[in-house]
Amino acid sequence: MRTLKKEYLLHIMLLPGVIVTLIYAYGPMAGLVMAFQQFEPLSGFFHSKFVGFDNFKYVFNMPDFKQVLWNTVLIAVIKMVLFLLVPLILALLLNEVTKRWFSRFIQSAVFLPFFLSWTVLGGVIIELFSLSGPVNGLLAAMGLKPIMFMLDNEWFRGIVIGSDVWKGMGYNMIVMLAAITGINATLYEAAEVDGAGRWKQMIHITLPGMAPILILLGVLSLGGILNAGFEQILIMYNPTVYEGADIIDTFVYRLGMFSQQFGPAAAVGLFKSVISLVLVSVTYYAAYKYNNYRIF
Repeated sequence: MRTLKKEYLLHIMLLPGVIVTLIYAYGPMAGLVMAFQQFEPLSGFFHSKFVGFDNFKYVFNMPDFKQVLWNTVLIAVIKMVLFLLVPLILALLLNEVTKRWFSRFIQSAVFLPFFLSWTVLGGVIIELFSLSGPVNGLLAAMGLKPIMFMLDNEWFRGIVIGSDVWKGMGYNMIVMLAAITGINATLYEAAEVDGAGRWKQMIHITLPGMAPILILLGVLSLGGILNAGFEQILIMYNPTVYEGADIIDTFVYRLGMFSQQFGPAAAVGLFKSVISLVLVSVTYYAAYKYNNYRIF
């Protein structure tokens, strides 16, 4: 109580955020009861028939579910690896640039796509890779046959992964550059005295110094391993590429909004949330146990 009286202003300052979180994050969780009901909108939560785990059995036995789950994991894992690897390489390269104006220009140019919505970027990418778009125009100029990128499962999946990494890599790059600037400069000076070159300094000082932020980004990324980019894929995909690009979120969207199967859709959403929670917990525990790293 003494600490609470001393810091009550800080608690009051946090109160609006707590209220918003309770209303918009925890409040809707009451709707999870639909996962165990044959939900009817007119009957509501209290009068819809309770069916136990039948919705889960129904969804897991659907012929498309295994492919949807595979697409989600594959796309998300590749994105997760590239979201760490590509910004890390860019941050390490920019850290070696001596011209500050050039470094700032590259940072701004790479970071700019992060502020654009997928509504804008999705339309741009569709036009770029369309049959009459610039990419196929370049292929035709080289004497190659045009490729239907947006209608081919393998090509479309690669475009989804590449465009998402391109859009978001600037944010992680800035975070990693901030981690690099936080490394004690005397370590580099001591390494130079000992005769270590830039490569050895990067291996033995820069990368170990960045380990905490890399672990944090990895933990956060693993928690979203079943989030493969709902908005991006919803805007860009079409029925032709469902086999290679349909993910859990788009599957739930179609199941609930188009087929009006609210119970099975809620069951899939709950399944995804539980798996994500388990992965975050396990990863956080491993980071604490083996690297003595704590987020809180």
